[in-house]
Amino acid sequence: MFQIPAAPKGLPIAFEGHYYGRDGEELSPLNIEEIERIRSQFNAKDWSAAIIDEATIIDLDNQALTTARVNYKSKFPDLASEVDSWDTVTFLNKAKITIKGKITRTAIVLLGKDESEHYISPAEAKIRWLLKDSNGNDSDYLIIGCPLLLAVDQIYAKIRNSKYRYLKEGTLFPEEIDKYEPFIIREAINNCIAHQDYSEGGRINVIEMEDQLIFTNRGSFIPGSVEKVVHENAPEERYRNPFLATAMFNLKMVDTVGSGIRKMFNYQRQRYFPLPDYDLTECRVEVTIIGKVLNIDYARILARNRSLSLEDIMLLDKVQKKLPLSELAAKHLKAHNLIEGRRPNYFLSKNVSQMAGQKAVYTRYRGFDKAYYLDLILKAIDQYRALERKDVNELLWNKLPDWMVDTQKKTKISNLLSELRKTGQIQNSGSDKKPIWEKTSKN
Repeated sequence: MFQIPAAPKGLPIAFEGHYYGRDGEELSPLNIEEIERIRSQFNAKDWSAAIIDEATIIDLDNQALTTARVNYKSKFPDLASEVDSWDTVTFLNKAKITIKGKITRTAIVLLGKDESEHYISPAEAKIRWLLKDSNGNDSDYLIIGCPLLLAVDQIYAKIRNSKYRYLKEGTLFPEEIDKYEPFIIREAINNCIAHQDYSEGGRINVIEMEDQLIFTNRGSFIPGSVEKVVHENAPEERYRNPFLATAMFNLKMVDTVGSGIRKMFNYQRQRYFPLPDYDLTECRVEVTIIGKVLNIDYARILARNRSLSLEDIMLLDKVQKKLPLSELAAKHLKAHNLIEGRRPNYFLSKNVSQMAGQKAVYTRYRGFDKAYYLDLILKAIDQYRALERKDVNELLWNKLPDWMVDTQKKTKISNLLSELRKTGQIQNSGSDKKPIWEKTSKN
């Protein structure tokens, strides 16, 4: 065993003259922007803590200030009576929204009036909600700017969080439930606000589709991987906007103890819904939340196997979504008899499938024994005296495992016919291009 230490801060490491970095679970070359971002770590500054000398308390929204006080007292109930005696400047300093009474970019983003956004230009503090119909066409939209403390509720109110009805199976599922857990929506939006790279001048997006929500914000995912966050369940050592994140924590907008993402995963797990999907490419974070059961059999597995760890469920979630598994992950699931199949076409194992009442699904993926296919061919030739290749294809095609692609099915059928020919049970009375399979004279 050996251990590879982390790269020094601000210094990209080259291998044989080339720079590489993680892209999800893959290794890929670093582009110029990524190399410069690593180098800039030497001079990393907190964008959100910068003071705006021209701005004053007058540039802050009164309703947002009132809401901020309410949230602060809710977050710190022991200070509730004392907060009421603080003037606005004292409160903002105590909540770490301003610095010695001076307005920061954080103050404008969270509490600033809409017309005060010019103080942070060319950055934008805007959230765009976009509704798409079943055909993927835009059907409605809303763009909300400062103060983002109030914008979260406005965006939340636009989302159509209707009831989702389960197919009843005894008492396995509740009769109906909200499509989206409210905590997940708010956590996702607030995470976008806290981790947005405002220096890029982009907007936060909330895209609502028929059965899913997509949240996007600019900037790389600092922890590196979602699996790392879920597994460690601990605070990050570094935040993109630490001053903003602290203020949001004080105003009860985010959970900075490192459990927010894990809570999102657990809420989806409890509903038997697919786990959140994270796309960390193109220097942005995209989170997709699905508001329905994607695979009823997978849902039953979660319901009937409550001892499964969240890490195991994350891997099984990849199987149901037909996403690639690492070799190590596949070995782990196979060792626990949770999956079968060959890379990359894994499927739930017979053991799990039987517990989940999905034996038919398992059979479609696993297929039948070879003897079954050979016997089918021989019986069909007995019945029709001769079969062309297209007849054999039609006979076996839908009985072969679902994980096989067309070329694999053609090869499988060719191998079966070849085995029967080599053992002297059938012969080709046609040509190589257009075979006609009959039983041999001795049969």
